Amino acid sequence: MTQRLHLVFGGELIDPTKSAFKDVDAIDIVGMYPDYASAYDAWKDAAQRTVDNAHMRYYIAHIHRLRDEEREASPTEELDG
Repeated sequence: MTQRLHLVFGGELIDPTKSAFKDVDAIDIVGMYPDYASAYDAWKDAAQRTVDNAHMRYYIAHIHRLRDEEREASPTEELDG
């Protein structure tokens, strides 16, 4: 069975119309979730807690889309190769 991992993270943006974080070291890593539904619930909870700050944004990253396990890895992906 293929895992569909999702990472929920967020932080304060420099400008609320863009996606650049004000302080990368202060990014809030909410967690890793095994499916979109549970990631969405975590995202919604984090976003609602910070709704009064227009510069705060939370995102769901589709980790399973970052790498296709069926495709051969490039030399930069395989450090021991």
